[in-house]
Amino acid sequence: MERQLPTPFTERMETILKEEYPAFLATYEKEPKQGLRVNTLKLSTHTFLGMSPFALTPIPWCAEGFSYEEQDRPGKHPYHSAGLYYLQEPSAMAVAAALDVQPGEVVLDLCAAPGGKSTQIAGALQGTGMLITNEIHPVRAKALSENIERLGVRNAIVTNEPPERLAERFPQHFDRILVDAPCSGEGMFRKLPEAIDDWSEAKVLECHRMQIDILDAAADMLKPGGTLVYSTCTFAPLENEQSILVFLQKHPEFSLAPLPHAEFFSPGLPQDGAPFADALKQTARLWPHKLGGEGHYIAKLIKQEADSDGTITHKKQGKPKKADMRPAGWKEALTAWHEFVRETLPALQDATLEQERFVLFGDQLYYLPEAAPDLAGLRVIRPGWHLGAAKKNRFEPSHALALSITADAAVRKVDFPAQDPELLRYLRGETITLSTDSVTPAKGWTLICVDGFPIGWAKSVDGQLKNHYPKGLRWL
Repeated sequence: MERQLPTPFTERMETILKEEYPAFLATYEKEPKQGLRVNTLKLSTHTFLGMSPFALTPIPWCAEGFSYEEQDRPGKHPYHSAGLYYLQEPSAMAVAAALDVQPGEVVLDLCAAPGGKSTQIAGALQGTGMLITNEIHPVRAKALSENIERLGVRNAIVTNEPPERLAERFPQHFDRILVDAPCSGEGMFRKLPEAIDDWSEAKVLECHRMQIDILDAAADMLKPGGTLVYSTCTFAPLENEQSILVFLQKHPEFSLAPLPHAEFFSPGLPQDGAPFADALKQTARLWPHKLGGEGHYIAKLIKQEADSDGTITHKKQGKPKKADMRPAGWKEALTAWHEFVRETLPALQDATLEQERFVLFGDQLYYLPEAAPDLAGLRVIRPGWHLGAAKKNRFEPSHALALSITADAAVRKVDFPAQDPELLRYLRGETITLSTDSVTPAKGWTLICVDGFPIGWAKSVDGQLKNHYPKGLRWL
């Protein structure tokens, strides 16, 4: 690697790993591990393997996860634009698997950008329940929202708030919470060598303090009996075992639980004689010299059902102000939506969409997840399933809508093979003129598909497909 590893980092790692240190150090001379995770909201793993153009190797701790060879470049394939998979470093896939989300649950991903673990949670929910996925940094929150959209997630709310702000609003609200905490990023040194320049011992301490505050907020938001998973992509004990140790000392209502797939990982490394030492060995370290990944730390915690006297205690919060969910134009927007559905997506007419869950933000129409909370006063990037824009006398479907439906839902669709030059022209934002031997769809909104999976919208007009692929996503 081009950059020199920091001396305090290498000295600490040699002390921790002892005879394993040379094998660990040798990983920095190898290429980073690459992985993709099949998006089971759109297709089964079996179906994807039957159509995949890539050479894939299963990742043992994630049923939907595979490693691939760098020359395959799946990020440059139309299947990526269609949201059939998410590119994710292999060891990171173990984190959401540890959370063990079940359909119908209410889940929070507290530090979620860019969205790999959130979209894995969404796959486990299978369109039921609700996911609030939060990111404190606005630019990263936008990237998170885009990945939620690309993978066709309907039941997620994307927020842009500090953890303590959410804790004020949602005491004991969630069945499961994921804290993939901000960290010093030592596990990213091979993948992102510029992370070395940003590292310092002071940053390790700063991250540890931040992690404690974030975990405190998460503890307040978890229901009794709920599950909290904490993870980092760093090797520093201060940010891993010691952050969990501080948390356990402050929150006796929590206890550590065994991790799934623990046979593939190494146990946590508590300090000799430290409190909770045996329990901390149930946490996991994913070392890059022992498995195919860049490195992670994972701890799974369970909140007890009740206090010792049988009562549940939590901070009292004032009731949030109720938002006006039906602003001016709501009825008109809903009318435009229903007209669009009748003409373009009649399959959605039969879907059980509850009228009170349609909400209008400006001219943008959304459909809230089931059990959606009051969002008044929160910075919300995406309040649910984005349906489109209600314009005067018409409805313009969103890109999110295209990516969250099946091809057979649309009256008009054009399906291209993945390597068809016309599909590549569509992805570049060009108008497509259909050949004379093509079946020309009738005039109107038309779903563009790749090998049977929606990838965006066009408008069919006189044998041409007018391009509505979002400008910010177009291929160069």
